[in-house]
Amino acid sequence: MAMEVLERKTDEFAALRRTFPAVQQPDWPDPAALRDVTDRLATDAPLVSAGECADLRGRMAAVARGQAILLQGGDCAETFAQVTADSVRRKLKTLLQMAVVLTHATALPVVKVGRMAGQYAKPRSSPVERQGDLTLPSYRGDAVNGLEFTAEARRPDPARLRTMYEASASTLDLVRSLTTGGFAGLSQVHAWNRGFVARSRAGERYESLADEIGRSLAFMHACGIDTWELGTAEFYVSHEGLLLDYETALTRTDPESGRVYAGSGHLLWIGERTRQLDGAHVEFFSRISNPIAVKLGPSAAVDDVLQLIDRLDPHREPGRLTFVVRAGAERVRDVLPVLVEKTGAEGAQVCWVSDPMHGNTTTAPSGHKTRRFETVLDEVRGFVEVHRALGTHPGGIHVELTGDDVTECVGGGNALLAEDLPVRYETACDPRLNHTQSLDLAFLLAEMYRDQ
Repeated sequence: MAMEVLERKTDEFAALRRTFPAVQQPDWPDPAALRDVTDRLATDAPLVSAGECADLRGRMAAVARGQAILLQGGDCAETFAQVTADSVRRKLKTLLQMAVVLTHATALPVVKVGRMAGQYAKPRSSPVERQGDLTLPSYRGDAVNGLEFTAEARRPDPARLRTMYEASASTLDLVRSLTTGGFAGLSQVHAWNRGFVARSRAGERYESLADEIGRSLAFMHACGIDTWELGTAEFYVSHEGLLLDYETALTRTDPESGRVYAGSGHLLWIGERTRQLDGAHVEFFSRISNPIAVKLGPSAAVDDVLQLIDRLDPHREPGRLTFVVRAGAERVRDVLPVLVEKTGAEGAQVCWVSDPMHGNTTTAPSGHKTRRFETVLDEVRGFVEVHRALGTHPGGIHVELTGDDVTECVGGGNALLAEDLPVRYETACDPRLNHTQSLDLAFLLAEMYRDQ
């Protein structure tokens, strides 16, 4: 039986790649070693269950209907070195703090999804990187090769796919333990937020909202509501479904429903560089039943978006498809309205989410890639304004963040300066909001939703 599964998965992927062009895939130097790894993954337990994926699809349906908000965030690119209890705990803590603020401000459930337990691969604009006279393969994430600029580190190694699976399993185990073991308790999360308000230079602006949350908790206690019952949190994980060898190996058919699910994560997305209508990524995503997303940059054409709906959500099911808009602060108010209007006219109930990070990357005088917090905030504001004008629902945000006090994005309530960037510039790829900037964004987004 195991051999039948292996042969079927191998044949399916081989057919997929023969028929549909698969871009942004590593040039694995040893096909036999790759086959050994994927064969083993094909018989391993999936990282997530079909039931969990179906539950998230239901939560995303509420976002599509305007009855919930999506908060999705985490590292640009996870690294194996960051798979520590402290690192995972800090990211989770940041997202829980942001979620409480947004829940109170909107009076809507917040669907919490981490860019965690699988975000180990990155598309690149060039297959090679040059430093001086030396040219080597680009770093494609720890799932493929190493960040160090040496021939040995940059050689794609399929054994890293196995390490990604094990690192993702470890992260998921810890997340599940924390979200069901009291770490996510409302009173504790509020205490964290009170501490943030007290330390932040912009804390006075946020104090009234924090006080309201505190009074709400006090009221619940006075009514005899045991907030310990609210000490657990639903939390899901997501990543870009980039490496088709890995994704196909972990695809499973649910025996109860007969549906096919990617077992690597609850929600997978297609990136801006891999959303070709005739490409292998769109074809693969059309075959799985997970909730899925597609990134849309400023060049996204209306016809392409409508065809993506036909390919990925032909039955127009709320919760199936999310469009993550990364247009840039200068373009979002021009690009987004027509996409929302034409999609609505087609009867599609998709989730609209803002990615205010990728369209706003600049280079500092020091040579560091960075993002200005105020520009990130402006794209979010434009996203909300467009939906307000159209009478549609701004479904949430998708941000690159960390729970650490890194110095990668400038600005924010504590006014990080460009000259501060080298102090703790730790990202493996793109700059992330640090803990303080992430909470600044949550409080300011809460004000936008309240105004709406």
